[in-house]
Amino acid sequence: MEKKEKKEKELVDFIVTARKYQTTLTEKYKRRPIWQKPNAGDVISHLPGTIIEVEVKEGDRVEAGQLLLIHEAMKMLNRVVSPVAGVVTKVNVTVGEHIPKDHLMVRIG
Repeated sequence: MEKKEKKEKELVDFIVTARKYQTTLTEKYKRRPIWQKPNAGDVISHLPGTIIEVEVKEGDRVEAGQLLLIHEAMKMLNRVVSPVAGVVTKVNVTVGEHIPKDHLMVRIG
């Protein structure tokens, strides 16, 4: 007969409306990516797709709302505009490149 080992569970305290509770954290939760505050000048792709046109290069000064590039996703051409005014510090895409979701396309500093 096999003996089953009893695994100690790690309990985490949390407080909700002045009441204290304990819970165990799942392995999936422990392996999750750690959240980081987004940079206001980072232009991230929300869908996978193809870069059709790039209108800026590193060192260009851009205004908020200025066209940066055209991104084709789900058979639609999407105009990607600058969220802030500043100088383009990084262009991380090229024309014809297939990019995944959450890819940093342009960084504005």
